[in-house]
Amino acid sequence: MGLHFTTVFDIASVLENTTLIRRRIEMDEVRGPRILTAGEPFWGKGGTPVYLKGFLEANHVIIPDVESTAQATGRVRQQVRDGADAIKIFANSIESDGVLTMPLDLAKTIVAEAHRVGKPVFAHVSNDQGIEVAVQSGVDILAHTTPTDDLWSSSFAERLTAAHMALTPTLPLWDVEAKKDNASSDKIEKWMSRAAQQLKAFSQAGGQVLFGTDVGYIEKYDTSEEFAWMSRAGMNFPQILASLTTNPATRFGYSSHSGRIAKGMDADLVVLDGDPEKDVTAFSKVHQVIRGGQLIYPVR
Repeated sequence: MGLHFTTVFDIASVLENTTLIRRRIEMDEVRGPRILTAGEPFWGKGGTPVYLKGFLEANHVIIPDVESTAQATGRVRQQVRDGADAIKIFANSIESDGVLTMPLDLAKTIVAEAHRVGKPVFAHVSNDQGIEVAVQSGVDILAHTTPTDDLWSSSFAERLTAAHMALTPTLPLWDVEAKKDNASSDKIEKWMSRAAQQLKAFSQAGGQVLFGTDVGYIEKYDTSEEFAWMSRAGMNFPQILASLTTNPATRFGYSSHSGRIAKGMDADLVVLDGDPEKDVTAFSKVHQVIRGGQLIYPVR
């Protein structure tokens, strides 16, 4: 799926592996998008998400719990030295016995150190408590809506936008999660509708939406459903287009040379087989991708 974009931001992976892939692309050994990465995520003591434990053990990957502010500061500095473009925290971690929330002092330390070295911070959130930690610690981007918790009121959404937060909705994630639990079609519709309502409240409050998927955790590579749900949440064609182009370029500091088609800008173009102004799912029907003036998709 990465080849359908000129630039991608990976927000959780083994940093060494991702930087190797990035280096091969940059050296023209393989075709691919520009890759930004957060590398290994941060979670508190006992905070390894239950759904990651088996994968980490099977692949002999060790991501240590962060148990002190000194450890947190040191690890942020090391990951940035090793090539991380951002930091990702688990403000909430799903565990076998419930949801674990990262201590606020730990989150504040991680965010402050990341900001000190000029890196944005993403936060995985699962409920309002995690969002509160993200807001109070100064997180930049929320990964996911939280349909298992309360609906977002207009005042709640306005508080998020006042904190200059962006949101990556990843709406089809909830369809996948509900089906894992063998949920009824009514429950799936309820979850998806709640997620769409949260995105709608955020968007109507003027919040900056960044298009994204949860590919890597899920195997749903077709992005058409994401676009359809963004539309159902009330986002129009210009807003969805911005979530793919000008919003991320602005958020991550590339707007002077990327995100728009204009003289002097990077020659990063995605050509579609259809008109997304008439049907937003046409955003998923990619004909060609040109990065820096070079064709990267389809690979020839």
